[in-house]
Formats: sequence, C-alpha cells, structure tokens
Amino acid sequence: MRKPDHLRARLHSLYFGETPQARRFRYGLVLFDLVTIGVFLLEASITERWWVAPLDIFMGVLLTIELAARLYAVSNRRRHLLSLETASDLIVIASLFLASFIDNLGFLRVVRALRLLRSYHLLRDLRSDSPWFKRSEDIVQRTVSLLVFIFIVTSLVFVSQHSINPQIKTYVDALYFTITTLTTTGFGDITLIGSGGRLLAVFIMIVGVALFLRLLQAVFRPNKVRFPCPDCALQVHDIDAIHCKHCGHMLAIPDEGVV
Repeated sequence: MRKPDHLRARLHSLYFGETPQARRFRYGLVLFDLVTIGVFLLEASITERWWVAPLDIFMGVLLTIELAARLYAVSNRRRHLLSLETASDLIVIASLFLASFIDNLGFLRVVRALRLLRSYHLLRDLRSDSPWFKRSEDIVQRTVSLLVFIFIVTSLVFVSQHSINPQIKTYVDALYFTITTLTTTGFGDITLIGSGGRLLAVFIMIVGVALFLRLLQAVFRPNKVRFPCPDCALQVHDIDAIHCKHCGHMLAIPDEGVV
C-alpha cells in the first residue's frame, strides 16, 4: 500500500537530493541529454536509413519514461508541467513520435539542447564536487551557451535550407556556414537563400558575436570568485577582495592560500 509513496520518495531523492548517489544520477541524466543530442546530430547528417524511424520511436519512449518519472517525483506537479523544461521535452517527444508522418520535424529537436542551460541542479553539484568548476564557472557557462547557440542555429540553417539550397547538402555544410558567419569571416562560398535565410544570417551575426565576446571577456578578465556579500548580496568579487566594492562590507572569502 505504501509502495507508490516509497517510489515517489526515492525518485524525489534522486532528482533533488544531496547524496552521492543522487549526484551520480543527475550526472547520468546530463550524459543522457548529450547522447540524445548526439543522436539528433547523427540523424541530421546522414541520408535516409531504415533504422532512423525505429531509433526515433525508441528515443521517444526513453524520453517519455524520464519525463513521467520526473513529474511523479516533483512536489508541485502542476507548476513543473507548465515549466519551460517540460514544454521542451514534450516538443521533442512529439517530434520523435510524429517524424514518420510529418516531414522536417527534426527542427523541433534542437530545443533539447536548452536543457543544458537550465540544469541548475547540475551547476550546484559541480560547484560542490569540482574546485576547478567553481573557479571557472563563468567560462564554462558561457562556453556552453555559445555551443548550444551554434547547435541550435546550425539546425535551423540545415532544416530551412537543405531542401532549397544546393550549397547546403549536409549538417557539416550548415555548421561551416554558421561558424564563418558567427566569426564574421564570411568567405562567401555558402550563402542562404531567400529573405528568411538572410534574416537568419543577421541573427547569427548579432547574437553569435555577442556570445563570443562574452566568452572572451570571461577568459581574459581578471579572475573572479563567487561569494555572496552578507550585506548587499553581491555575488561576484575579485579573487583577492577584502571589502565588497558595492557596499564596503568586509568579506571573509575562503582561500586555500595558493598563489
């Protein structure tokens, strides 16, 4: 009679707990997300194969099971069901099950990459488990943001252009165009067709360059440390700060004494 409650408590502990087992479980979920994204990239870069449709169904079943387990584990199921994370999962699942009936649904699968930006439990775990990540969190997050942006817009370029643009025949062609546009290199050997394609190229240049510059800023600016000021709650300070530069409150930033 109490087995469902026990199962729910177990799942809640795995998804939101602080035990080593829970952290390993969440790391496994991130690895699963990366594998699913890799499968989507593989399917986008090959021609039609007989095993693509069964693989889509299999991935859809796995994602449905994971979503159902997460919804069963959360305390506020209604709020989680209306969240952006759940909406992105539902979109990806629908695209997998309906891919055999409706063409070009591969475009919808790019939203799976958004999960990598919203894994706040992963960020919390990495801060606790990895001193290197804690020191380099800004660089890591901005690198992931740039990579996710590249993945998403490359998928947009490929899905919107491969059937009408003879210059974009594979996912690699779309990736090549995205990188050259983002870096403003612009060799000109591949261009997008139509007004929509030109607007997409403008979007890549504006947003992509901004993300790239933010990454460079994180790499080359002086080292910072995350430590909430007890007075004004400012989160980021110079690594050797004694006082908060916002309110002047004396800080007690933990230091290992390594120069």
